[in-house]
Amino acid sequence: MAPLFIPTPTTIPVPGGKVIDEHVGRVNTAEEAVSIAHMTAPAGWSEPAQTPDFDEYTLVLRGSLVVEHDGGALDVQAGQAVVTRAGERVRYAAGPGGAEYVAVCLPAFAPELAHRDA
Repeated sequence: MAPLFIPTPTTIPVPGGKVIDEHVGRVNTAEEAVSIAHMTAPAGWSEPAQTPDFDEYTLVLRGSLVVEHDGGALDVQAGQAVVTRAGERVRYAAGPGGAEYVAVCLPAFAPELAHRDA
């Protein structure tokens, strides 16, 4: 068995101007155990709240990310990280300068596992 070289990500289209480049996951490598994606979200971007079936590890590279949860909200700045657990209701939004971040999901992200609010 040899290492799997991944030369390019797959860009996954989403509304609102956010760009998802999946390097490892269900779309780019057919990996179900973990997904690793590079995200870029413009200022003002947000998504509906979700109660996912996966843990998510998020490292902010540039800008900031607001992570709302049932107990309040976290302002995660560049160089900081946040971990959200499966079954926890969360909502992500880009800070005033937008956000660039890496998200790692265990198991791999799938829309049907996110359980987003309507």
